[in-house]
Amino acid sequence: MNSPDAPPPQDDRYQVVALRYRPQSFGSLVGQGHIATALSNAINQNRVGHAYLFTGARGVGKTSSARIFAKCLNCEKGPTTEPCNDCDTCQSISVGEDVDVLEIDGASNRGIDEIRQLRSNVAVRPSRSRFKIYIIDEVHMLTQQAFNALLKTLEEPPGHVKFIFCTTDPQKIPITVLSRCQRFDFSPVETDKIALRLKEISDTEGVSASTEALQLLARRANGSMRDSQSLLEQLFSFCGDEITVQEVHQLLGTTDIGRVGEIAAAIVNKDTNGTLALIHANLSSGVNAGQLAGQLLGYFRDMMAVRVGCNEDTLINCAGPDIPVLEQHGQQLGLETILSTVQVFDNAIVRMQTSLHSRTLLEVAAVRACGLEHVDSISALVKALSAAGNLSAASQVGEKKAQKKKSQPK
Repeated sequence: MNSPDAPPPQDDRYQVVALRYRPQSFGSLVGQGHIATALSNAINQNRVGHAYLFTGARGVGKTSSARIFAKCLNCEKGPTTEPCNDCDTCQSISVGEDVDVLEIDGASNRGIDEIRQLRSNVAVRPSRSRFKIYIIDEVHMLTQQAFNALLKTLEEPPGHVKFIFCTTDPQKIPITVLSRCQRFDFSPVETDKIALRLKEISDTEGVSASTEALQLLARRANGSMRDSQSLLEQLFSFCGDEITVQEVHQLLGTTDIGRVGEIAAAIVNKDTNGTLALIHANLSSGVNAGQLAGQLLGYFRDMMAVRVGCNEDTLINCAGPDIPVLEQHGQQLGLETILSTVQVFDNAIVRMQTSLHSRTLLEVAAVRACGLEHVDSISALVKALSAAGNLSAASQVGEKKAQKKKSQPK
C-alpha cells in the first residue's frame, strides 16, 4: 500500500485527518481494488462511459473515487490512470473547486428547478478541461420530478459531459436512471486494512499507537474508513503522543474483551446474580450500556462462528487465543441457545436506541439470556417426539391395512 496522501496545507488553518489524508490516486484508495481496476481499465481502453453510479455505505471512498476519476480524465497529462496531482486542474479538483468538475449536493439541490438549470448548463463546453464532470452526492435525495427531468440528458449527453452519482441508498433511485448508468458497488473496508491505514497516519503524525488500540478503532468503524479516521483524530487530541488500549476503551465507552468474556461466562453458567454484578462493575467504571450490549452481542456472535467450525479469520470481536473458551462455552450452550442469546441482545440494542433507560434494558436482556432454556435439548426432544409420532402413525396405518386384508373374502 502506498504511503498516505497528505498534500501540503494551503494556509495555516487546521485540516482534519479525514481530509488531509484523503486518497488522491487510485493507488492510495484502500479496500476498493476492484473499483480502481475497472475504472483504470476503462481509461486505458478508451471505454469511459457517460454516467456512473457509485453505491456503498458512508465513508468507503465513493466521493473520493469520483474526484480521482475526474482528475484522471481532466489531468493536463491525461487522460491517465495516474493523475499528476501537481497541475492546476488536479489541485483544484482535489479541494472541490474546479470550474469544470461541479460537485452538487443532492440533498439540498433536489428539486426540478435545480435539474433544469443543470440541463441548460450541460450544453456549455468546459472552460479549460477535456470534460465537464458533474458529481452528484446523495443522488437518491432528488425528487421524482427531478429524476424525470434528468433522464433525456442522462441518456444522450454531449460528448464533453460525464455524470458521476454517489449514493448510500440505491434502492431509492428509479430503475430508469439505474439502467442508464454503469453501477459500481463499494465494499465495506476490511478491518485489517483500516488498521494498517491508521498505523500509517499515526506514524506520519508522530503518534505512537499500539496495534491492539488501532484494531479496536478499526472494528468500531464497521467498514468505514472515514469513521475510523474521525475516531483517530479524537484520540490524537485525547491521548497526545501515545495511544493505548485503555484510552481507546475510555473514549469509546467500551470495555476490555476479557471483561466481556467474564460476563458471557456468567450468562453461560446461568449465574444471574454474578452477571448483574459484573455489568454493574463495568458501568460504574464508565462503560456505556449500549456499547457493552453491542460487545456482548459480538462475543456471542463469535461464539456462534466457532461453534459451527469457523476459523480465526472469521472472528470479529475476539482473537485466536479466545477460541478455546469460545468452543467450551459454545458446547455448553448449544447452537440454538447461542442464536437465541444473540437475538435477545439484538432486540435490546434496538430498544436502547430510543429509550432513556439503557442500563435497565441491558440488565433485562442479560437476565433473559441467563434464563434461556437449553434450546438444543428442547429441539432434539421435539424431533424425537415427532419421529415417535410418525412411527406410531405408520404402525397404525400398517395394522389397519393388515386387518382390512384379512377381512376381505378369499
